[in-house]
Order: sequence, then C-alpha cells, then structure tokens
Amino acid sequence: MGRTRTLPEGNLDRLGIALVSCSNFAFGYFNAYDAIARDADVDFVLHTGDYIYEYGADGWGGEVGAALGRAHAPAHEIVTLADYRARQAQYKRDAGSLAMHAAHPLIVCWDDHESANNPWIGGAQNHQPETEGDWRTRREASVRAYYEWMPIREPGIGRGRNDLWRAYSFGDLASLVTLETRHTARGKQVNYTEYFERITSHEARNAFMRDVIGDPQRAMLSPAMERDLDAALRASVAQGQPWRLVGNASPMARMLVPDVAALGVDPRRMRGGETLGSRPDLFWTGRWNLPFYTDTWDGYPAAREKFYALCREAGARDLLVLTGDSHSFWMNTLADDSGNPMGLELGTAGVTSPGDFIESGWDEETARALDLLFAAQLPEVQWTDNMHQGYVKLLLTRAYADAAFIAVDTVLSTDYRTMRLRSARIERVRGVLAFNG
Repeated sequence: MGRTRTLPEGNLDRLGIALVSCSNFAFGYFNAYDAIARDADVDFVLHTGDYIYEYGADGWGGEVGAALGRAHAPAHEIVTLADYRARQAQYKRDAGSLAMHAAHPLIVCWDDHESANNPWIGGAQNHQPETEGDWRTRREASVRAYYEWMPIREPGIGRGRNDLWRAYSFGDLASLVTLETRHTARGKQVNYTEYFERITSHEARNAFMRDVIGDPQRAMLSPAMERDLDAALRASVAQGQPWRLVGNASPMARMLVPDVAALGVDPRRMRGGETLGSRPDLFWTGRWNLPFYTDTWDGYPAAREKFYALCREAGARDLLVLTGDSHSFWMNTLADDSGNPMGLELGTAGVTSPGDFIESGWDEETARALDLLFAAQLPEVQWTDNMHQGYVKLLLTRAYADAAFIAVDTVLSTDYRTMRLRSARIERVRGVLAFNG
C-alpha cells in the first residue's frame, strides 16, 4: 500500500522534486530511495533512467553484489521478456525501493540499461546478435517489461511503447517535458577506438569533430518528439509559468576534456596508468580536447543545437534540465553555439552506481582533483562531484529555485546517513537563469 499525488491545477506556490538515476542493484542498497521516501519536501520523484541494469551476476558490479548477497538475478545477462520481468521484480524488492514507491509518485524516462548498454535505433553496444538474437525482439521485451513494472500509463492513441516522452504541467508554476533519446531516433554512437590511430594532428582532430562527431544526420530526438516538445514549451510560455523543466537521460552541457597531462595529473595515480594515452582514455581525449563521452549530447552536437533552436523558437531560453546517467553530481550552465544562454543543468549522481573517476581506477585524491579540474577548465561546468551516491532535491517557488545535492555516506549497508554536499539558489538575472551559491 502507498500513496500518490495528482498533478495540481491553478495557483501553485511550491513544488518539490527529487531527481534520481542509475540504481544498480549489485553495487549496493538503494539508500537514496529510502532517504527520498522520508523527505517531506518531495512531491514527485523524477527518475531519468538506468532504473535497472541488464548485466549478469558476473558483469559490472558483480564482485560487490556477491559480497553483499545482491547478485543480479537471473544470473545471466537478461535478454528475454521473462528475464526482464524477473530483473524488474528483483529491483522492486529492495527495501528502499519499496519505501520510495509507497511514498511518492514517479515520473520517468529511460536511458540505456533498461534494455542494454548504449542502444541506438539499430542495435546496442551490449547486444551481440550472433548469441543474443534479434535486437528489435530484445528491445521489445525490455520495453514491455518496463511498462508492466513501472508506475506509468500505456501510450496514448497513435503512439507506440517506444514513444516514452511525456509533458506534465504543475499548475501555473512549472512544466516538465521528459525526453526519449534511445529507441526512436538516436544515431549510432561514435566509437573512439575506430579513430584512435587516425587523429595525429590538430587538423585531423578538427576534421573528426566537424565531420564525424558533428555529423548533422546523427539525431537524438524523433520528429514526433520535437513537435510535442515545441507544443509543450509554447504552452508553458503562453501560460506564463516561471519554470520549464526538461527530464533528460544524459548530460547536455559541453564537456570537452582538458589536457589533464599538461595540467599535472599523474598517471601513476591510476591502476594501469603506465599505459595511459596509448588507448582512447582520459589522457588521449584530453590531448585532443574531445568529448568526455560520445554517448551523451556532446557526441551529438548538431542534435543538441537543433534542440536549442527549437527551444529558442518556442520562446524558452530558460530551461532547467534535470539529468542522470553520469554517476556524478553536476551544476552546469547551458549555451548554444553562438553563446546565447539556454538555461541551467542539474545532474544527479547514481543511486548506487559509482563515479567514473573512481571506477576507472584513480585514487581518491586524484578523483577529487579531477572534479576540481573539470570545474575550473570547462566553461559550462560550475561544480561537479563523482565521489558520492545520492540524489538532487529541487524546490521550486515562484521567485527562485533551491537545489540541494544530497549524498548518502554508504551504499554497502542499510545503516546510512545523508549529507548535503552543496546547495545552490537559482534565480533570474536579467531574464537569464543563474546559480547563486
């Protein structure tokens, strides 16, 4: 038994949203969910994806899962409808998950692991047709199980189950549009391994960024999604709502890796660091100032610019983008290619999934230093933290918004404490959203 909440109509002075993402059962207990269940400020939970993971018991997180008695079930990588149903059921049995679902309604969009790692419309990085069958069959099974197990409605008339984008209106205070960026339009991700030996000069790097990364044919949003997004933004602007939120699976801000070697990062502080730069890694991407990830919006800059243009034309240059996927907390500013402000981005760390710098083998001191380096060197990154797991609490009022980055001190035990890593007030300064604090 639990409780839910309907969308408010008319005058609304306050709204509380908890932003969560990346809950890998094997990596630990869903303590962030439990904390959200106990948080009286929360009206709705926005889960931006990776609600489940598809890996088998010997996959990513497997060693931790075995030690905690939280091995993935079924033990093999999930592929069939029965597999996806069983995995969804396993995740729902976590005590923190039970508490959160009983306490609050969820608004959701999916990312990749609800089906398989890094999918696009024609396949996925973690799908091998020769042993796992047809990709569309697997995708259909994952999506069907998702609708069966998640607290969401079936698609409306004329829509398919893959069309998981929705628009929500919270009285006269805010609107929220959730994006679908996996199964309806996404072009194939760029694989750095294929270009590693070709990028040997700045001229080659620039050509790669222009012709490969910047290929305008590589989409993120379907035309139907874009039409609905346009309509929702125009309605929000016309109504005079002060807040336009976007539920977004993966980071939108520009994150071109700085030259970490030149900035003093010591490869000896990482496991296997003696070979750094001889493969597509942080030292190599930093040398050539390439996107941190090619699976995020940074890997699809033409699609991001098209998204910004749509928002500008709808009268919405004050977006508040709520993002998951990266297992790190983020405070980012957003701007189009011409430098016009488009809003701000709040990114949440994983519920259990560990931050990339720690997970890739850096010691804690260097991982913290990399956080500071990214914030200092990347114009759109104001602050980041990859050291913790937790959630973002966003409280909206008519005049301002308060964002709190809430961490849990452990995911290895259900005996945990929460801590506020950082707070920031969001205000309008001459019509532009800005962080204050």
